[in-house]
Amino acid sequence: MMSKKPFSLHVNLDAFMPATDEEKAYMVQMRPSTTFFRDGMKRLLKNPVATISIIIILIIALSSIFIPMIWPYSYDSMLGVTPGKPVDASYNNLAPFAYGKTEQKKLDAGETVFPHVFGTDSAGRDYFIRIVYGTRISLAVGFFASIIVLIIGMTIGSIAGYCGGKVDLIIMRIVDIIYSLPDMLMVILLASVLKLTIGDALEGTALAKIGSNIISLFIVFGVLYWVSMSRLIRGQILSLREQEYVLAARAAGAKGGWIVKKHLLPNCISVVIISTALQIPNAIFTESFLSFLGLGVNAPMPSLGSLASDALNGLKSYPFRLIIPAVVISLIVLSLNLFGDGLRDAFDPKLKD
Repeated sequence: MMSKKPFSLHVNLDAFMPATDEEKAYMVQMRPSTTFFRDGMKRLLKNPVATISIIIILIIALSSIFIPMIWPYSYDSMLGVTPGKPVDASYNNLAPFAYGKTEQKKLDAGETVFPHVFGTDSAGRDYFIRIVYGTRISLAVGFFASIIVLIIGMTIGSIAGYCGGKVDLIIMRIVDIIYSLPDMLMVILLASVLKLTIGDALEGTALAKIGSNIISLFIVFGVLYWVSMSRLIRGQILSLREQEYVLAARAAGAKGGWIVKKHLLPNCISVVIISTALQIPNAIFTESFLSFLGLGVNAPMPSLGSLASDALNGLKSYPFRLIIPAVVISLIVLSLNLFGDGLRDAFDPKLKD
């Protein structure tokens, strides 16, 4: 054994023993590779409130799609109206699980009649299928309106944040002007004006099947509700555009649009997902509010807001016709808000209060 001097820098190799195989296996900890999305989904699924909320949303959405395929009644068919025969008023305003005269005769004869789960409305239309169709319309309007807000807000916010200078100044002053306008008053005025002006323009086009009222709702959201998204995206890009990888891309000769698309927006994806998820319930509530005022979808197509508005006429006699759409609206909006909060906590923990 080589002797070591007290103040020597030589290392005594005999003092080090090679690790055994068991020690090596214990020291080496192999973790599976993960991604930002997968890591966020793991945190989201650990949140019981967000998980229950998304299950409720999926059940409601799938029900609104598939139940009309198997339900024997249509949302616009008046059960008491038969061509060539007098109108059977016994179908009007039926209570839940009640039957009209013709249906009662079939039951007495031993035939099977599908029940009216939520009764019928004042025109003799099955109320359950109208609730289902109204839920489908409200969800569709909320989803597509949020997509419109996302596209417009992300585009304008990216331009303002990356360009800066006078471009940013002009865009932000426009945003401030829109913010200063009374929100609901402008929504009502725009919806009223657009309902009158674009109805004739849509005649004979493919958009006529959608209806002028729904088109006007999309325009209202596109004009007024993009400002929050644009300010959010602008703030994110302002904080990211001075990062080293952005400066390196500029030095390499990359164009501004390519930098925004490949570097800046992908790093804003968590904020975009959270903001869009929280925008959907706002859009659904606004659509229901406008439909309640008669500025929503075209009759006879129902929405939850128009069903609640129609129910006011017989509120004392048939309160369930107002309670049911109100409960469905509340359940959808509450579930989407709780799911949005779960997304915020999972994908951007820094925003958690």
